[in-house]
Amino acid sequence: MTDSVRDQYEAYPYPSRDPADEAKRLIVGSPSNLREVNHYLFGGRRDFTRPFRALVAGGGTGDATIMLAQQLADAAGPGGTAGEVVYLDLSAASRKIAEARAAARKLTNIRFVTGSLLDLAGLDLGSFDYIDCCGVLHHLAEPEAGLAALTGALAPDGGMGIMVYGTYGRSGVYALQEVLRKLAGDRPLGEQVSHARRLLNNLPATNLFARNPVLRDHSGSDAELVDLLLHSQDRSYKVEEIAELLRGAGLNLISFIEPLRYDPATYLKDPVLLRQLAGLSPEGRAAVAEKLAGNLKTHVFYVSRRPAADTLAWPDGPEAIPVLRVLDGAQLAKAVQRDLMLKGEFDGLALKFPLPRLATAVLPWIDGNTTLGEIQKALEQLDPRQDWDHFKAQFDQLYQVLGGLNHLLIRYAP
Repeated sequence: MTDSVRDQYEAYPYPSRDPADEAKRLIVGSPSNLREVNHYLFGGRRDFTRPFRALVAGGGTGDATIMLAQQLADAAGPGGTAGEVVYLDLSAASRKIAEARAAARKLTNIRFVTGSLLDLAGLDLGSFDYIDCCGVLHHLAEPEAGLAALTGALAPDGGMGIMVYGTYGRSGVYALQEVLRKLAGDRPLGEQVSHARRLLNNLPATNLFARNPVLRDHSGSDAELVDLLLHSQDRSYKVEEIAELLRGAGLNLISFIEPLRYDPATYLKDPVLLRQLAGLSPEGRAAVAEKLAGNLKTHVFYVSRRPAADTLAWPDGPEAIPVLRVLDGAQLAKAVQRDLMLKGEFDGLALKFPLPRLATAVLPWIDGNTTLGEIQKALEQLDPRQDWDHFKAQFDQLYQVLGGLNHLLIRYAP
């Protein structure tokens, strides 16, 4: 990264975080939730009580580092050996905040390193089972070189979780960045922030940025405003460009998050139009969905050297264990029992998805430990009609929706 990018994160560590908040909550998100990592990259069969090394390349103020380290410590249990998380970032100010957050949680399984991911080969950090790289590649002068460096540090059977900016969802950002460079690009960063606030208060209603409902990062702290509108090195990606980037690194796309947002059928209900798209590759369908939605301001995705058929967990048989990523099954069952419809708001777009009739009976059983076979047997005792074939057909419909929204994952017992 350039000196100006480093200076930006020294002055405005990103994202804005208070270590005292660790006493109140653990920030979780995608990628790098350990349940997701297992589901998308290890076929649901990874035993996290065994040695596991993760790199957070571009750790910032610590969100992914703290989440991974805490979840690995929880997986190890009392007296166990938690997997190691290596934090890597250029900014000393950001590292200081991340270290304070780790100290607040008494986490001892993090190694903090100051440096660039472009220098990984010379840092002698070893190889990693998992690499998190969020919000970094799109700030590099040569993203291809950054991804190549990360791939070189990845274990043969490992994988990565990546986030880059999305082109269509950031409509208006780059035009406003250009205006701000002309207005105040030669001034100190603090003065640029002041000019940016003044400009935002004077935008005409027709301005593309003002009309974009998904861009609200700047309404938070100055750090968020700087990262969105005053970044000196910043680009975005379309689905096709992500695919090209991955091919250049010899990596396979495992899945976008959330998968249903990359499916044209989520937005198009006309069967004639959908038939015209039936022959497209998964990449082609995702590219169409992105253009239809228009609101994907970031792309989150998992990648591996191995193909998705070898890494992605599926609920294939009775031994599969369904896992809700963050939701509570009993509460979700109550929320949908009236109309069997899951409703949500996705960056300004309201969507609803029908659930199968058996959803309210199945959801309370999903605790991350009970297998599909055990759930089916329990339901069959209450209703003899719920044999395996009938149950599995209903569960597959439930999984299509909740899995497609990244709520429902699969694991297998070690």
